[in-house]
Amino acid sequence: MSILSLQNVSKSFESLKVTDGVSFDVPKGEALGIIGPNGAGKSTLFNLITGNLMSDNGKIFYDGRDVTRVPAMRRCLNGVGRSFQIPQPFEKLTVFENLVVAGAFGRDTSEAEVTQACAEILERTEMIDRANVPAGQLRLLERKRLELARALATDPKLLLLDEIAGGLTDAECQSLIQTIRDIHKSGVTIIWIEHVLHALTSVVERLLVLDFGRVIGIGEPGEIMESREVREIYLGIEV
Repeated sequence: MSILSLQNVSKSFESLKVTDGVSFDVPKGEALGIIGPNGAGKSTLFNLITGNLMSDNGKIFYDGRDVTRVPAMRRCLNGVGRSFQIPQPFEKLTVFENLVVAGAFGRDTSEAEVTQACAEILERTEMIDRANVPAGQLRLLERKRLELARALATDPKLLLLDEIAGGLTDAECQSLIQTIRDIHKSGVTIIWIEHVLHALTSVVERLLVLDFGRVIGIGEPGEIMESREVREIYLGIEV
C-alpha cells in the first residue's frame, strides 16, 4: 500500500509553472531519492507534500486519505515530518529544548511522553552529549543532526529530507548516512532530496528525477543514472 500518492499535481507562481503534472506513488517503508538541477521544483514539491503550499491542480493522498487541502499542521500531526535545507533551530534554546518544542507541537501526546521520546531521539541521532548545548553553538554536522532530530521528534511515518548531506565532509557524510539507514530500517518511509549522489544512492531503493517541474524518470538508481535523458539534463553530459 502507498503511504503517499500524487496525482497530476501542478503549482504555478504567476506565469512560472514550478510543478507540472507530477504523479508518483511511494509504498510504505520505501526510501525514495529525488534529484534534479537547481530550479527543477524539488523543494516546491516538498512544500506541496507537507502542506506549506497548496497545489493549483491535482490530488495528494497520504496514508489513503485525500490531504490536498489539509493544512501543514494537521499533516504533521498525522505523521508527515521534514527537515529543511538550511537548519534554523531556536539558537538560544538547548538541543534538548529544541526537540521538546518540536515534539510538543508536532505530535498529539502527553508532555512526559514527548520528553522521553526526545531523549531517545538524541541517542539515535548521536546528539545526547550535546543535549544541554545552546543550538547556536553547534558545528555544521551537529546542526544537520539537530535538524534531523527535530523532524523525528514529531514521530513521522513519512520523513522528508531536504539536502541534509550538503556541505559535509566525506567522513561526516558517511556518519550521517548510517543514522539515516538506521531510521529507514526502523520502518520510517523516507523521501530524500540530495545533490550528494553517493550518499543518496547508498540509502534509497528508487530515484525520481525532476526537470522544470516535470518527472522525467523514476526507477532503480542504476537504471536511472544510465538514462540518456537523465545524464544530459541532470549531469550536463551530452550523450
